[in-house]
Amino acid sequence: MTTHSEENQTCCPEFNPELWDDKVFEWQDKKFIKDTVFTFFFMPINFGSVMKRLDEKVCHAGASMPDWLCLSDHISKWKMDVYLAVDKEITDAKNITLSGKYFSKVYEGPFKDTGKWCKDFEAEAKSKGFNIKKWFMWYTTCPKCAKKYGKNYVAIISEVE
Repeated sequence: MTTHSEENQTCCPEFNPELWDDKVFEWQDKKFIKDTVFTFFFMPINFGSVMKRLDEKVCHAGASMPDWLCLSDHISKWKMDVYLAVDKEITDAKNITLSGKYFSKVYEGPFKDTGKWCKDFEAEAKSKGFNIKKWFMWYTTCPKCAKKYGKNYVAIISEVE
């Protein structure tokens, strides 16, 4: 990703949880490019290199990444698909679109709390009358930037009906 300042050495913009916490979005053909990350018991192995590859494709196309939104779909213990939001189709990338109603809730803390967050998210969605169709995790900053900002925000975003 891009560096915001030479002295700061941050690669991720600071995340504003208020924009994504307890929100419902209607997406119509929202553009993403998709790639795959290898994982070992759900822990990403090559996440950085995959993100660098996607970033290079976006930059080469003169495109941008709205909200720096990157959805992670943990398919198995060994594989995670990532969906990077873009503002236009990208040549030489797997372009996809997502449409529908999406519910988002933001959590903060160590990744070991993911199971707790998922249970809370399911209960919250159910209390709002939503049926979860598919869900994603959005790791809003890399570990270095989370440490710099003092917050490790993770948003769970699910397609709901």
